[in-house]
Amino acid sequence: MRRSMMGLEKKLIPCFDSFYQIAIEVIPFNKEKKIKVLDLGAGTGLMAEMVALRYPNAKINLMDISDKMLAEAKERVRGYQNEFGFIVTNYSKAESFDQNYDLIISSLSIHHLTAKEKQKLFKTIYAHLKAGGIFINADQVLGEAQNIEKTYRNKWIEQVKAEGVADQELNAALERMKEDKMSKLTSQIQWLKESGFSGVNCWYKNYSFAVFSGSNG
Repeated sequence: MRRSMMGLEKKLIPCFDSFYQIAIEVIPFNKEKKIKVLDLGAGTGLMAEMVALRYPNAKINLMDISDKMLAEAKERVRGYQNEFGFIVTNYSKAESFDQNYDLIISSLSIHHLTAKEKQKLFKTIYAHLKAGGIFINADQVLGEAQNIEKTYRNKWIEQVKAEGVADQELNAALERMKEDKMSKLTSQIQWLKESGFSGVNCWYKNYSFAVFSGSNG
């Protein structure tokens, strides 16, 4: 990719390469297909850029609550031939989306929602997938038990320190993480099934980082 990913963003995700690689690899469509894509909590457009690189004919809408982040995303994807749309809104409050999609993706965003908000969102996502469409979520999940969650956190701290993250940067990240509302992977798998998704599966897991999906048909 044109933009370097070797900064703090990558250091804070020790499994960065495999985490995002799997999220993109499990998209089931032919690379030439003209798919319609929605990126929820798109931020600065990292995952949208990855999709654009793999699917040059994709039409991609990026949705985020921050107009500042979407402005950065616009710059990130400027050189791609894809058609992009930028939607400033709080997707967790949306009763519906503007249209239906072949692919709805999200990365490191939905864990900011409460359990009830996640369940509501999964139903909304399912309602706006075309037949044969897929939802892929690359996110952080809560450990299934307290001791497991403690191991997740300790291993993450060990790994990011090994990546060279300074104490000040680590403390800032830990402070931000106090706002997280992570849910167990097993719970989210069940919520997807209850929302109507089929073929629900976890494709990748590295401590708290997981990639899981569900399809509409």
